[in-house]
Amino acid sequence: MVDIATLLERNLQGIFGEGDEALRRTVAEEIFHEDAVFVEPHGTYRGREEIVRIAGVIRAMHPEFKYTPIAPAEVLHEEAGRMRWVSGSPGKAPSYAGTDFIVARDGRIAAIYLFFDGQPDPTSPPIPA
Repeated sequence: MVDIATLLERNLQGIFGEGDEALRRTVAEEIFHEDAVFVEPHGTYRGREEIVRIAGVIRAMHPEFKYTPIAPAEVLHEEAGRMRWVSGSPGKAPSYAGTDFIVARDGRIAAIYLFFDGQPDPTSPPIPA
């Protein structure tokens, strides 16, 4: 069974940080339930295919951006967890920050909730290359 921290990291890098749709789809098949739901401030997306699609739309808005966790994943009873992160262009200050919160079932993501955390701390280190 995949642990919550690994699911959070693979979602951040392999789904929302991945520019290649085929690779994104492969990761989604491994970490999401078929009926998973993704909720973010602008909408709710149901099903693995729709999550892959909207992740591609989001990625296309800033294809050069990298996601960097700013704290270790926090896990509740191997059923839920959250990861705080920043995103931006490599070598520059982060452009925005967020928190992913997931609920898992049988070692896969059943639901993911994205919260934008406002502007990153101006003293945050640059995004790694």
